[in-house]
Amino acid sequence: MGIGIIVLLILVLLLNLKQLKKVKPVVLLALIAVGFIAGIALSQNNSPVEALNQTKTQLISVLRSLTEKNAKQERKNESLKAKLSSQAQKLGITLEDTDSKQTASGNEDLAQLSYQGQQVITVNDNKPGFSAADLSTAKGPWQHYGNLDNLNRATQADALLNQSLMPKTKRERLTVNPTGWHNKRISSGWLYNRSHLIGYQLTGQNNNWKNLITATRSLNDPGMVKYEDQVADYLKASPKHYVRYSVRPVFYQNELLARGVQMRAQSVGDNSVSYNIYIFNIQPGVTLNYNDGTSRLN
Repeated sequence: MGIGIIVLLILVLLLNLKQLKKVKPVVLLALIAVGFIAGIALSQNNSPVEALNQTKTQLISVLRSLTEKNAKQERKNESLKAKLSSQAQKLGITLEDTDSKQTASGNEDLAQLSYQGQQVITVNDNKPGFSAADLSTAKGPWQHYGNLDNLNRATQADALLNQSLMPKTKRERLTVNPTGWHNKRISSGWLYNRSHLIGYQLTGQNNNWKNLITATRSLNDPGMVKYEDQVADYLKASPKHYVRYSVRPVFYQNELLARGVQMRAQSVGDNSVSYNIYIFNIQPGVTLNYNDGTSRLN
């Protein structure tokens, strides 16, 4: 009999939940617990009125507790947002929310930005910022890779991409070990990839020291690959298509592991491809030492 009453009260509570638009699992569990308390009260020979009053008291207590926790979390979120905004202002960078995406206006000091749970952010309102001269196709397609710096780090890769630059052979095995290369196995596979600044599928460059950095798996794929594929698909659609492309690894001071990568792309003659993004060089569950590329599992 007592069990039947408990189940009945639980069902009543569940039916009442239909009136709520958004029900979190913790709320559902709390209400089920209240149902059990009410059932126990009845099974202890309390009158229905006493059991109802006890249930109401428990329900009010649970809802008050959940409300306080929600308010506390909102205050915590606001504090974090204020801290991030303050940090960005010191760097001369404006951060704002756009469709729940962090954005940065400006190309400088990206290395000093802290990862806040969003691996890809837009830069300069997602505008690539290429000049008319940058977009000129007068000299046909081309590619250029900046010299390594005094620490043997890759610096920048630029190109005017066209279908004619795309490779027709399968990529060979990579043998170059870029700066910061201290690879290890983690639960999802290898921690690091030898990441091309300009993807192999776009120019066919492979074991080119000037075009490779040490990047986490998440930065390389899906991070960079997602945006490289946009360019590749556009180029494959027509031999007349061109895309101005620029990729810059972002290092902080003398660190050997890049903090992230800035990617800019603009299709010539239209906006089929147009972006200016920054991808943080992070891997969930792993703490990276950007000084030398070593790491530890969290």
